[in-house]
Amino acid sequence: MFHKSAFLGILLASTAPAWAGDKPLYAAAPGWVKPAPPIDMAKLADDAPVFLVIDHQQRLADGQVWHYLETATRIASAQILAQAGTVQMPWNPDHGDLIVHSAQILRGGETIDLLAGGKELSVLRREQKLEQLQLDGMLTATMPVEGLRVGDVLRLRYSTTRKDPTLGGEVQGSLPLFAQPMQVRFGRARLVWPEATKVNWRAYPDWAKFGPVATAGGDRELEIALPIAKPPEIPRDAPTRFQPITFLDATTYADWGAVAKTMAPLYATKGLIAPDSALAKEVAAIASASTDPRARTAAALQLVQDKVRYLFNGMAQGNYVPQTPAETWSLRYGDCKAKTLILLAILHELGIEAEAVLVHSRMGDLVPKRLPMPAAFDHVIVRAQIGGESLWLDGTSGGDRIDDLGNTPPFRHALPLRAEGAALITLPLRPRARPDVDAELDIDQTASIHLPAPFTLKVTMRGQVVQMVRGAAAALGKAETEKMIARMVGEYVNTGTYTQRKLSFDDATGTMVVTASGVAYPDWERESERYKAGLDNAVGAIGFEPDRSRPAWRDLPVTTGEAMHARIRTSYRLPAGGVGFTFEGDEKLPEKLAGRLVTRRTSLAGNVVTVEDRTIVTGEEVAPADIGAARRELAQAKTRLLRVAAPVTYPQRWQDVTAARKSGGLKKIQAVYDQAIVADPSESDGYFNRAWYHNRVFDNAAAIRDLDKAITLSPTVLAYLRRASAHRAMGQIDKAIADADAATELDPGSGEAIRTAIALRGEKGEHDKALEMVQLHIDAGGKDKPGYLAIKADLLAQSGQVDEALAVLDAAVVAHPGNATLLNNRCWLKGTQKVALDTALRDCTRAIELMDSPAPALDSRAMVYFRLGRADEALSDLNAALDTEPELTASLFMRGVIRKARGEAGADSDIVAARMMDPQVDTRFGKWGIKP
Repeated sequence: MFHKSAFLGILLASTAPAWAGDKPLYAAAPGWVKPAPPIDMAKLADDAPVFLVIDHQQRLADGQVWHYLETATRIASAQILAQAGTVQMPWNPDHGDLIVHSAQILRGGETIDLLAGGKELSVLRREQKLEQLQLDGMLTATMPVEGLRVGDVLRLRYSTTRKDPTLGGEVQGSLPLFAQPMQVRFGRARLVWPEATKVNWRAYPDWAKFGPVATAGGDRELEIALPIAKPPEIPRDAPTRFQPITFLDATTYADWGAVAKTMAPLYATKGLIAPDSALAKEVAAIASASTDPRARTAAALQLVQDKVRYLFNGMAQGNYVPQTPAETWSLRYGDCKAKTLILLAILHELGIEAEAVLVHSRMGDLVPKRLPMPAAFDHVIVRAQIGGESLWLDGTSGGDRIDDLGNTPPFRHALPLRAEGAALITLPLRPRARPDVDAELDIDQTASIHLPAPFTLKVTMRGQVVQMVRGAAAALGKAETEKMIARMVGEYVNTGTYTQRKLSFDDATGTMVVTASGVAYPDWERESERYKAGLDNAVGAIGFEPDRSRPAWRDLPVTTGEAMHARIRTSYRLPAGGVGFTFEGDEKLPEKLAGRLVTRRTSLAGNVVTVEDRTIVTGEEVAPADIGAARRELAQAKTRLLRVAAPVTYPQRWQDVTAARKSGGLKKIQAVYDQAIVADPSESDGYFNRAWYHNRVFDNAAAIRDLDKAITLSPTVLAYLRRASAHRAMGQIDKAIADADAATELDPGSGEAIRTAIALRGEKGEHDKALEMVQLHIDAGGKDKPGYLAIKADLLAQSGQVDEALAVLDAAVVAHPGNATLLNNRCWLKGTQKVALDTALRDCTRAIELMDSPAPALDSRAMVYFRLGRADEALSDLNAALDTEPELTASLFMRGVIRKARGEAGADSDIVAARMMDPQVDTRFGKWGIKP
C-alpha cells in the first residue's frame, strides 16, 4: 500500500493454507469455487468472442482473502496467438501464494494438459516499475505455451492468496466489474464470505443493480454476471466522484474509525530516534537554529524531502509497515510511509503537534464514496498543527520551504491515524503561496517592432518537477538535456534564435531556474491601420467549454484541475520612446474566471510596457448553477485580450530599417545572431537564421554569404530557395536558376522548388524550356494542376502569346469555377497586357469576394483601373490592399507611379520602398510599359 501507482492493489488478494514462498503451488481449486460452464469446442463458431471465460471469484474469511481467476481465450488470429503465447501469473510471495489449478489447450475434442508430466512454470522477478522508483516485490510465473495454434482455446485456472498481519484480522478485497461493450461468452464476479462474518460490500457502478446476496452451506455469496451494462457517458471535466467506477469493494472494517485504529500503531514515534544518533544530531541542529515552530517544521520537511530520496518498497510487509527512521536515515531512501514516519518522529522531538494521515494521491475525491478500508488510500502524509492551523506536509514532494507550509496538496480527503479512531476530514482549498512557475521575459524592440528582438528569459520552477528534471538531466546526455531545456524555453518564446540556454538548481530555495537569451520574433499584426501585439498570458490559456446539454449532466459541477500557481511577467522595450503606444483590452481582470483566481498588473512607463499575469488554481469546482455565467464571463474576457497598439503613424518596416541603420540600432540585433554563430560555428542554423535577418533588413549580399555557409554545412531545399530569391533580387538570374535546380534535385517532389525553377527560366526568357517543364506537371494532373495552368498562362504572355495565355486561363476557370486564384491571375494578365479590360474588372471583383485575404486581387483590380485611366479607383484599391498587407511591393510601386503622375506627396517614398524590397521591380513593371 501507499505508493502512487497502486489503486486496485488488493485485486488479487490474500492467503493460502500453506505458505509456498517464491514457488507456485499446484493443487485443485478449493471447494468454495463454483466452476464455470464447460466449453463445447464443436459448437464454437468463428464469430464467438475472443474471451470465452473471465471468472473472478474471491473469498474473505479468517483474516484471509483468496482470489480465484479462470480465463479461456480463443486464439482467433495470429496477433492473439503472439499475445497469448506465454502464460504469465503475477503474485507477491511476501503476502501469499500462487496456486496453479490447471493450464490447458482445448483443440477440437482434445484437451492438452500443459502441466502434464510434472512440468512447472518458471519464476521471474521483474521490477517493472523500477523507473518509477518502485520496488513492488512481485514475482511472475511464466510458461511458453508449446504447440498453441490459431483456432485453439487456452484455458487457465489459478489463485492468489493474501494474508496481511498488519490488518489485525480484518480483510479487504476488490473485484473488477468490466462493462460492455467488452464481449465475453461467460463472465462473472463472485464474492463469498462466512455467514457468521460481517462483510460490507459496495459495487460502485450506480447505473447497474446488484444482488441479492444468497446464503448456502454456511456462506453468503454475491454473484454478478459480466459484462455489466455499458457505463453512462460522463463529461471528462466532471469531478472524479461522478466518473464511472467499475469495481466492487468488500471489507470487514465497520467504519473509518476502525481503519484509523488499525493503522495508527504503525506511526507511533516514541523512542524511534535514539539519543546521540546521527539523526538525533540533525534534530538538534534544527532545534538550535530556531525556536519558531513554523521554521522548525519547514527545516524538518526540507531535511526529509532533500536528504531522503523516494523509493517505494513493496517487499516483506512493505505495503503498510514503514521502515524505521533509523533505517531510512541510514539508507537515505524511503517511500511515503518511511518519509512520513521519519518526519513525524522529528517533529515530535521538536515539540510540534503532528499526526499521520492517509490520502489517495490521484482519486481523493472518490474516497468518501468508498467503503472504509486501507485500500481506499495509496499515500500517507503528515498533518502538523501550529497556532491552530493545519499544515499538510508531504515528504515525497520536493522544494517546499517555509513560505509553502500553508499549501494544500490535491488529495481532497484524509483520514487521521489515531489510536482512538477518527473520521474523514476534508482538506481545505488554498491558493499556493509561491508560484510553481515564475517566468520573466524581457523583449527589446527599441530598434523596430518589424524586426527580430533581443530577449532574456528567466523561468523559476518549484515542486516535484524540480526533482523530475534533475533526475532526467542526470540520466540524459548533453544533447537530450539541451532538447529538454529548449522545450521549456519554447513555452514562453515559441520562435527564437538562442545564444544561451541554461538549467541550474538552487538547493537553498528548492527551485530550478531556466535562463535563455537570443532573438525572438514578436508577432505584431496590422488591424485598423495599427500594429498590435498580444500581451495576455492568463485569459487566452483558460479552457472552459463544459457540455451540460444532456439532462443527466445538468447537475454535474466542472473541475478546474489540480492546484497550480503561475506568474508570467512580460516587458517590451518599445521604439521611439514609446510615444503613442497604448493598451487595448482588459488592463484589469475579474477576481475569478472559470473557477481560477486571476490577477493582472500593467504599466506603460516611458518606452517600457510591462504586464504581470498571475493564474491560481485551488482545485475549486464550478457549481452547476454557475457554469453558464462562468462561460459567458470567460467568453467576454477573451474578446478583450490585452494588447499593446502602436500609433497609427508608426513607420513601415523599410522606414524603420533605414532609420535603424543610421542610428546603429541594427547592430545590437545582429550582434545576437553573431553570438549564436560564435557559440557553434559548425551548426548551419546560425548562418541560416542570420541570413533570414539580413533578408529582413534588405541586405541580399550578406544573406547570400550566410546561405553559402549554411548550404556548405547542411544543404536543404529551403536554404537553396532562399538563396535563389536573394540572387534574383540582385539580378543574378543564372545563379538563382542553379539554386532552384539544386533544390529540385534535393527534393524532386517539392512543388515550391519546381515552380521557382520554371518561373526563373521565364524571367530569363527561356520560355520554351519553361513551357516544356510546366506542361509535364499539367499533364500529371492532381490538385496542383490549376497553379501550373496559371504559370503556363504567365509564360505564354511573357513570350508574346497573349491570346493563347487567355485561352489557357479561360479553360482553367471553366474547369475550376470559383477558384479565386485563377480569377485573380486572369484579371492580372488582362490588366498588365491591356486586353479585355471590361471583363477583367468582373474577374477581380469576383476574386475579391471569394478571397479571405483579398489584397492580391485588390492589387490586380487597381492595375485594371490604371489601364482604364480611372486613377482614383486604382488608388482606392491600392490603399485598401496596403492597409492589410503594407509590404505588397507591386501595390507600393503602382501607388508611387500614380502619385508621381498626379504630382502627389508620398510618390517617391512608395517607389523607394518598393525598390528596397524588390530591386528588380522597375525591370518587371518596365516590361509592361509602366515606369515612374
